[in-house]
Amino acid sequence: MKIKHQLAIFNALTRLLVILILWLMLPILVENVVYNHINNTLLEKKKKFIEHLNQEEINDFLENQDDSAETFSEFSTLHSEFLVLSRVPVKPRHKKTTFTNELRNIEGEENEYRILQHHFTYQGEDYQLEIGSSLSEVNDLTFVIRFFIIIVFVVILFITFLADTFYIEYLLKPFYKIIDTKIRRVNEPDAFDHTPIKAVSRDFRELDFVLNQMMDRISEVFKKEKQFISNVSHELLTPIALLKNKLENLLQNESLNDNAVDKIAGSLKTLDMLKKIINNLLLISRIDNNQYEANEEINLREIVSDLQEDLQDRMEDRKISFINKTTNNFAFKGNKTLIHILIYNLVTNAIKYNKHGGSIMIEDGFTDDCYFITVKDSGIGMEESQTEKIFSRFARISSDQEGQGLGLAIAQSIASFHHIVIKVKSVLNEGTTFTLLFEKPI
Repeated sequence: MKIKHQLAIFNALTRLLVILILWLMLPILVENVVYNHINNTLLEKKKKFIEHLNQEEINDFLENQDDSAETFSEFSTLHSEFLVLSRVPVKPRHKKTTFTNELRNIEGEENEYRILQHHFTYQGEDYQLEIGSSLSEVNDLTFVIRFFIIIVFVVILFITFLADTFYIEYLLKPFYKIIDTKIRRVNEPDAFDHTPIKAVSRDFRELDFVLNQMMDRISEVFKKEKQFISNVSHELLTPIALLKNKLENLLQNESLNDNAVDKIAGSLKTLDMLKKIINNLLLISRIDNNQYEANEEINLREIVSDLQEDLQDRMEDRKISFINKTTNNFAFKGNKTLIHILIYNLVTNAIKYNKHGGSIMIEDGFTDDCYFITVKDSGIGMEESQTEKIFSRFARISSDQEGQGLGLAIAQSIASFHHIVIKVKSVLNEGTTFTLLFEKPI
């Protein structure tokens, strides 16, 4: 998951948590505000009632209590309020005025009320005054407010999530640009773009500056390495060539016996092998350092046909049949010499590790819009542990076979240079299949 999505989700979750807390606290807040308002209203009504109270009114209330089992007098026909006056002895510990929430049955209808209870003494008699206000509307209002608020919160959450996503993407745009232009697309130091990236954030400007400095150091190291390789190749190949000439001249001496001639011939063979190893290592190094051009039009079917003619004698010596099933004229841009070496190494590897009288089959096709070509042999095959090491330098499947173990390492370097994927599948004593996967046809 990208960092912009992680940040947006984190911000959304924190907001959701805050919204959840507020939503849970909302009833308490609403009730406190509403109860405070109702309490003040009830106190105002109690004050007016007490101020206008007289003995005649008290008697009217008490007579109404005698006529009805329910001692109340209504102020509202909708049962939203009531008032009750009772003659009750006042206990010393009673608070003068209290507020409670109770269920009351008014004319057969039960509702919850906020009730003010006030104890007072009038002309030597103790009375209790109860003034109630219905809470049904308050509860309905609280539900409506909670429902409305939750909708508002959801809308706010959605809008802020989108805003965060776009804003974070805007902030991280320089970061992705740095990755795309200065890391992902750079295959060699010389192709690095030192143009500063425009960024609002100081952190990304600093990252861009540090990357430029790092690539300058890498470029300098690459130049030194290329120069070192060039010097080493000259210093090693020159004395090898001199030694080879001297030994070849020495072989012309007729006074040498057969034993000396064999030793000199063995030395020449060793020098040839050393020269081949150095050339192969130099080839790998030049490929890895992108010292080759890749702008030639290459047709793989033609290369396979040419290789079949070049290696026909070697295959006939071991009675190996070559089956060419390539049917597509697939073409792409690259280095023709290197691609020739790549296919050549795979085919010669199939010859070297094949069985006497075996076969080599090359076929191609398309899968998922990708072109592929396979080199399949009926040779000795490999175990899984061996297939994991075959592309390493100086790795050899069998110590009995000739070679320096650099052929497949060179093939891997050439494939990487051309953005080709090499896959290998092998079964012991049945054969090996190398598959080259190309990005897409031109």
